[in-house]
Amino acid sequence: MAGSGGVRRLHSHSDQAHMVRVKDLVKMYGDLVAVDHVSFSVEQGDIVGLLGPNGAGKTTAMRVLTCFMPATSGSAEVCGFDVFRQSLDVRRNIGYMPENVPLYPEMRVAEYLTYRGRLKGLRGGQLRKRLDDVVESCELGENRNRIIEQLSKGNRQRVGLADALISDPALLILDEPTIGLDPIQVRRVRELIRELGRNRTVILSTHILSEVESMCQKVIIMHQGRIALEESMSNLSATQKKRFCCEVKAPAAQVEAALRAVKGVAEVTIEAEGDWIRAHIEPYLEAGDLREHLFTAIRDKHWILRALDMHTPSLEDVFISITAR
Repeated sequence: MAGSGGVRRLHSHSDQAHMVRVKDLVKMYGDLVAVDHVSFSVEQGDIVGLLGPNGAGKTTAMRVLTCFMPATSGSAEVCGFDVFRQSLDVRRNIGYMPENVPLYPEMRVAEYLTYRGRLKGLRGGQLRKRLDDVVESCELGENRNRIIEQLSKGNRQRVGLADALISDPALLILDEPTIGLDPIQVRRVRELIRELGRNRTVILSTHILSEVESMCQKVIIMHQGRIALEESMSNLSATQKKRFCCEVKAPAAQVEAALRAVKGVAEVTIEAEGDWIRAHIEPYLEAGDLREHLFTAIRDKHWILRALDMHTPSLEDVFISITAR
């Protein structure tokens, strides 16, 4: 938006609880269905991880949300604005950093960000303030006047983040923000994203599951163009079946029979290791934590118990289970 007013954050719309609302979204390339009747929502203030194997439809969905391409059918809203009919309003409220950040390598950092700010409608004092803000928040102070081509991969990623933030958007969409970085750079970019998420909504698309576990309040897993899972990280472990393992010094057949008799146990698998028996216990989903009951069953037999562990499926376990179906 040109002129002295600059870019506006449209709070009358963005203060709504739903920052993003997608319903029955379809995107086809000829006969190929890239996004197949996808529906999901993102709440204001959340950091949401968008996961999926290659070809799952993640990038296509983000390109529709950022108005880079139209959908075939369905609806999508960002900050209360219709992506298809109010694309300029949507773009004013979004900061987007694609996987391969399209920088001008011959420009200096401040020069590039000033140019990008002008394209997004910033002028005068407002532009200078936003430039100072993003240089500080993205830790680019020492590189402010350096030529972009001379920067490390990590610092170029920071310039891309600063570009996405220059208009002070309500929603930040990041596509593989740490790809190609070394472990130290990855950690610093993750810390930066967590900090940015304190006062804005973030959608993070990544192949790195640990990033989602460490940064996100919610996970959306796409597979073959559809939503396979949409769940808060706090509820994710509660909805997954736990597994138990115990090591007991006792006859294998007796151990198996005693553990199968515990209420909530669905299956028991036995492994022999010398005089010790390792028992893997599969519970029914609704069984909950069986460790106390398993311990009691072993104690009542006066067997020696060396270990009793509960394994809660990780995000990686859930992801592999979904994508391997």
